[in-house]
Amino acid sequence: MHLDTLPDDARTGGGPMDLNAVRDVSRAVSAAHLFIYLAPETAEEAAELGVTDRGPAYLAFRSAAMGAVPWQVTLAAFYNFSPRAVRAMAGVWDAAPPERWQAARFVAAGRAMRRVNVQLTDDHLAEARSLIDPVVAGADYAGKVLAAANASVALPPDPLVALWQQITVAREWRGDAHLVVLADNGLGPCDCLVLHTATGRLPTALARATRQWDDEEWSAATARLVARGWLDSHGVVTDAGSAARERIEVETDEYCAALWAPIGNAGARRFASLIAPITNAFTAAGTFQAVRGRSGLA
Repeated sequence: MHLDTLPDDARTGGGPMDLNAVRDVSRAVSAAHLFIYLAPETAEEAAELGVTDRGPAYLAFRSAAMGAVPWQVTLAAFYNFSPRAVRAMAGVWDAAPPERWQAARFVAAGRAMRRVNVQLTDDHLAEARSLIDPVVAGADYAGKVLAAANASVALPPDPLVALWQQITVAREWRGDAHLVVLADNGLGPCDCLVLHTATGRLPTALARATRQWDDEEWSAATARLVARGWLDSHGVVTDAGSAARERIEVETDEYCAALWAPIGNAGARRFASLIAPITNAFTAAGTFQAVRGRSGLA
């Protein structure tokens, strides 16, 4: 089903977006993007550039689309990482310029997807592109720093990797929108992470290891959430906290409805089904076992 065969309301966005469709396609996009942070090919390509520390390599790969920005800019764009975590990337642009990091990211993505044998036919690739391309082209990038940066990157000649890069744009667009919603709800960088882990969406040990908030900062954020009634005195999420976290997700979905409006509900659901083989292949390969229940690194 190509874009020109969708019903008029799906093709033009003439009807309102169903937030369930928005949530479903957002989850599919996030899942199809996630492997890049876990596949061994990513670490191998970073090592070729002279960086073997996983933290700085992750920061360099993900922020490369923005260019040779100082670590403080990456910190602002990534939101829930501590300054000490992001400061560790200082020097990555000396190891290799951002364009080499971006090229290496594409190489890693292609190698990984072919290793796990992602099953997408040429027709399915073309159909997926007919759906995601108008989404990327029609998006409003005001305030969407990481999405805009990724949208500015020239697509690689490899059709599978090019699709993955368009998926990346959509994934970062939602992430950028989510940060706006977090800030609007008064959830700072450490606070949102503490609430996220308390709801079971991200393992606490993983969050602490990658974002590197210290005990004092983590405790202070916990205390602020207790004061709001979102955690109890033991740091366990309350009903009010669960409801608040779900409300934030719904507000993000509402924000993202405009992103998917160019292809409508049918197009969004079809795109989610078309890219599912990416996630399925990495799931079958055991790539996600160590982070079961996790929604991503961002």
